Amino acid sequence: MSTLYHGIVTHSRVAPKQHNLKYRIFSLLLDLATLDEETAQMRLFSHNRFNLFSFHDRDYGDGSGNPLAWAQAQMKIAGLDTAGSRITLLTMPRLLGYAFNPISVYFCHAAGGALAAILYEVNNTFGQRHSYFCPVEPGRIVRQSCAKNLYVSPFMDMNLRYDFVVQPPAKTLRLRITVSDAQQVLLTAALTGRSTPLDDSALLRAAITYPLLTLKVVSGIHWEALRLWLKGMRLKPRPAAPAEAVSFTPRRST
Repeated sequence: MSTLYHGIVTHSRVAPKQHNLKYRIFSLLLDLATLDEETAQMRLFSHNRFNLFSFHDRDYGDGSGNPLAWAQAQMKIAGLDTAGSRITLLTMPRLLGYAFNPISVYFCHAAGGALAAILYEVNNTFGQRHSYFCPVEPGRIVRQSCAKNLYVSPFMDMNLRYDFVVQPPAKTLRLRITVSDAQQVLLTAALTGRSTPLDDSALLRAAITYPLLTLKVVSGIHWEALRLWLKGMRLKPRPAAPAEAVSFTPRRST
């Protein structure tokens, strides 16, 4: 069953300039296999058509088809069995037809229910998208790392590393991303959330509590960029998008 999470996003940039931000947001954790069935029971949320809130397939994956099939294809490429698998997607929906997700997270579960991999799908404000597929090692807290391959912040270089720490979604969820160079941590971003059942009343409360959230996400990105520029940060050259749509992190040998 899909879920709505009331959450808080924080960023703490420590080098080369200190800069902090904190925003209240909400996200949806959607079971991609039952999405049509669930949206059919709601008046305020639709799949692939306009509504107060909506989910459009073209906003995810390669933009050409079903995000569930696309995510399953990435599991197969990584050598994971998709028979009986379950995939949930943590994302912000479109609000009145508009959305921008800096990051959406696919939780890929094996047939027995265990979390097998996480797919981090990153969008930048230049219309580019890239995903990072990371296998999950046993443990209650997920820890993963990968090289940065997509230009995101115009104030950060490309030769950086992402470290993820994830408490998979349940009543609460926690996601922390640390961005580092070879010498030090540069930035830590975090999302914390608390769940509530996804239905029309929860969506209506979210619309009132977080008015025009998806528009505020983009305006907030540009506002924080202006603040960084005024602090003396300068733009880094933007390379071409990665040739491959997905970067795969190999499973650690045992």
